[in-house]
Amino acid sequence: MPDRGSGGPGGPRISVGRPSRRAKTLLMTAGVLAVLAMLFVMFAGFWTDWLWYRSVRYTTVFTTTLWTKIGMFAVFGLLMAVAVGLNIWLAHRLRPPLSAMSLEQQSLDRYRMGIAPYKKWVLLGVTALVGLIAGASAAGQWRTWLMWVNAEPFGTEDPQFGKDVAFFAFDLPWYRFLLSFGFAAVVLSLLAAALVHYLYGGLRVSTPGARATSQATGHLSVLLGVFVALKAVAYWLDRYGLAVKSGDFKATNNWTGLRYVDANAYLPAKTILFFIAVICAVLFFATLWRRTWQLPVIGFGLMVLSAILIGGLYPAIVQKFQVQPNEQAKEAPYIQKNIDATRDAYDVADSKVSNYSGQSEASNEELREAVDDTASIRLLDPNVVSPSYQQLQQVRSYYQFPATLDVDRYTTEDGREQDTVVGLREININGITERNWINDHFKYTHGFGMVAGKGTEVASTGAPSFVEKDLPPEGELGDYEPRVYYGEKTTQYSIVGGPQKELDYISGNEEKTYSYQGDSGVSLGNPVNRAAYAVAFNEPQILYSGAIGENSRILYNRTPKERVEAVAPWLTIDGDPYPAVVDGRIQWIIDAYTTTNQYPYSSRTTLGDTTADSLTDGQRSVIAQQNRVNYIRNSVKATVDAYTGDVKLYQWDTQDPILKTWMKAFPGTVEPREEISDSLMAHLRYPQDLFKVQRELLTRYHVTNANQFYSGSERWQVPDDPTHKGNAVPPYYLSMQMPDQEEQTFSLTTTFNPSGRETLGAFMAVNADARSSDYGTIRILKLPSNTTVSGPQQVQSRFNSDTDIANEINILQRGDSEIEYGNLLTVPLEGGLLYVEPVYVRGAGTNYPLLRKVLVTYGEETAFEDTLGEALNVVFGVEGSEEDTGEEPPPGEEESTPPPSEDGPDDGTVQDALNDAQDAFEAGQKALGEQDWEAYGQAQRDLEDALERAAEAEGASGDGKNPDDGSAGGGNDGGTPEDEGRKDE
Repeated sequence: MPDRGSGGPGGPRISVGRPSRRAKTLLMTAGVLAVLAMLFVMFAGFWTDWLWYRSVRYTTVFTTTLWTKIGMFAVFGLLMAVAVGLNIWLAHRLRPPLSAMSLEQQSLDRYRMGIAPYKKWVLLGVTALVGLIAGASAAGQWRTWLMWVNAEPFGTEDPQFGKDVAFFAFDLPWYRFLLSFGFAAVVLSLLAAALVHYLYGGLRVSTPGARATSQATGHLSVLLGVFVALKAVAYWLDRYGLAVKSGDFKATNNWTGLRYVDANAYLPAKTILFFIAVICAVLFFATLWRRTWQLPVIGFGLMVLSAILIGGLYPAIVQKFQVQPNEQAKEAPYIQKNIDATRDAYDVADSKVSNYSGQSEASNEELREAVDDTASIRLLDPNVVSPSYQQLQQVRSYYQFPATLDVDRYTTEDGREQDTVVGLREININGITERNWINDHFKYTHGFGMVAGKGTEVASTGAPSFVEKDLPPEGELGDYEPRVYYGEKTTQYSIVGGPQKELDYISGNEEKTYSYQGDSGVSLGNPVNRAAYAVAFNEPQILYSGAIGENSRILYNRTPKERVEAVAPWLTIDGDPYPAVVDGRIQWIIDAYTTTNQYPYSSRTTLGDTTADSLTDGQRSVIAQQNRVNYIRNSVKATVDAYTGDVKLYQWDTQDPILKTWMKAFPGTVEPREEISDSLMAHLRYPQDLFKVQRELLTRYHVTNANQFYSGSERWQVPDDPTHKGNAVPPYYLSMQMPDQEEQTFSLTTTFNPSGRETLGAFMAVNADARSSDYGTIRILKLPSNTTVSGPQQVQSRFNSDTDIANEINILQRGDSEIEYGNLLTVPLEGGLLYVEPVYVRGAGTNYPLLRKVLVTYGEETAFEDTLGEALNVVFGVEGSEEDTGEEPPPGEEESTPPPSEDGPDDGTVQDALNDAQDAFEAGQKALGEQDWEAYGQAQRDLEDALERAAEAEGASGDGKNPDDGSAGGGNDGGTPEDEGRKDE
């Protein structure tokens, strides 16, 4: 009996090799679905980008960038495809008849036969491939195109060619792109044409000596002629390229521009080679009539030989026999051009350099009196005290402060402007006790409030003296929207405004909830948006979660830096955004720069290396790490609202031609400078990253004499941070008065050492107050070259080697306590230099730094005391007073006290106030235990009021003692050591 599966007689026949109709349908459906899925993924990326730009109202940036890229892709992709495809078609058209084929051609016949049925498809495939590659490459040059087509003149001519700097910054890069594209098109066309000619017999290489038909000879000669013509154009552009050419020179490792050998050897050589290349190109074109390779090959050989002799050997001879024997005299004019261009390009040409003796002739009493007028010495180091803010003001584990805080200015209740150390209490999802998708993205969505501490004072405990604190926030900054939806640490997306309520803050044991009221973010009210974001964020729950409703909005791209980078991709963003309360809103303020590396004669610098210091190691970001520039301007001040995420760009440098160019390319994106409000202007400052770039350049370019620059005898160096070895000392913000100023101004300061030495070479400060007419003026105090004034490292070494100081530090380090040095501030004072360094102690119990001592040195005198006032008194050898030290003698120390006045308050008044203080303290402890933060805040206010009444009553009675006031600057935030230590949760 036959097998039924065999298909034999009487059995059913089963088709083994072909899939069934159902299988075909399933495969086709799967294929269609796969294609649709890929298309939707591409659509999701595009659609979410469009929605985000629409949400921040910068759609013109998105559309302009997109259409420019599409246009560049289409135009240059099409040009490349046409060029290569036309030459392939032409080579095929010019093929010889295939008669009497050689053995070489017979072996190629099978390839021709294999290609023959698919010639059109091969042609289309090759042209499409090279077109896509060329188009994608060209699309990346959208900035070059927009800068060229919208170019604004600099109004400054280069000293060699007399061309406006805009030619080098905007035109030359575009011409070089076109030239490189032309070379690529010709080379690809030449290779493709040669291959087709070889395949179809027009070009033969196996016989003795390569042979080509006249048609192939003419075709390839024209392509070679075009190549040589492009080389002639390259030689001509190379002449201008010498003005922006980088190289090493003994005076600087980042030399840019022409030197003697460039101007007197390379420049004429490039001109000669240009004419030789033009003649050689004509010879190649002439083969259309002569049909011989002899003359063009000879011409090409002469061009190569000329390039070696004229372009290489001749300049080497000039350098060896003309320049080296008298290099300083030969190079001096070109060094001077480099100095002038570099100082102009980095905006340091107007720096005010003045001699400073480093020695004071004033009396000790005069020096002591001058300190307070000269500087508001900041004891609170924003680079050290972040753990104190974290411990005392974090309140909950799901809040955090940045590792490095910021220095700003706020007006106190008495109308004085105070340097203030500020930080925002941002959300930290890693601190959430129960981690899940709802908590991470729906419930814990925002931080809450700013915390600000006086820069020049600390509390009696050594902790920061807060002028804005607690949760909800209270203090001297007034009423403002405290919720922080956008911040430096806020990197995750959040979905707000829907059925799921957000945690606002906790009062007592009650959770206060909130629902976002802003119009920021993108609506998730329709299924298309939800599906697009589910794909974009790889989170399918966005598509079907019940926690998302009709009014839900998704917030993302939430750091200030990435928001500004997205809306202004042509700007370089500063690494240190900082927050400020402006008109009842928390605004992030971001400095942004326009740059180029095409400024003639200006030396280049790498921004990442130049702006790195001891604070950029894991604390602050570094701008544009590999971005090499030789021109920079702080052309834009940007703000990002911490609640709404609104981004505003303000024109700051109204003369910058690069900014004007981009404003033409993206009209309406940058608001005029006049739109900056007075309240915002009060918080704008000179940016640190720009200052660091300028100070690095000024280590060499403070010298304006070419001969002195060449010798290198006056070079400086940025000192290492004495408390962070191996890292450059960061610049410090400080309100201070330079010798030629009449009053203190908010400044950014740094020091220099002479090259290879640790003594002080110079002190540099820039007016950082944007409201000042003197804003941006750089002042340099240059010390004599034979100075013995100690630099920062020497001052720190003196502190460390002093026996008395070492003994006191050993006492402070008892147990598991650790010493932490704050910023070593340098202040010019009456001809000399005053150094001040706060010293913090991080105890085992507190685990956060508290100010315990202040180091001060002036000249040869050094002091290590509990307060700044005491240390200054010791250094200047003057007798202290309450007013000087900002605090009273320790309790129990005998002192002569005048008898109380008859009509003064009696001891009962003092005792009543102290009783009230005790009641307030107990109420605060009870509220703290119950985590009732409103009651706790009221108790702290009552305690502060009671202590102030006690102090006033005691002072009026003539006692003058205030055992609670032990601050290093006279400040007291009203708390007690126990209060401050328990605020963390």
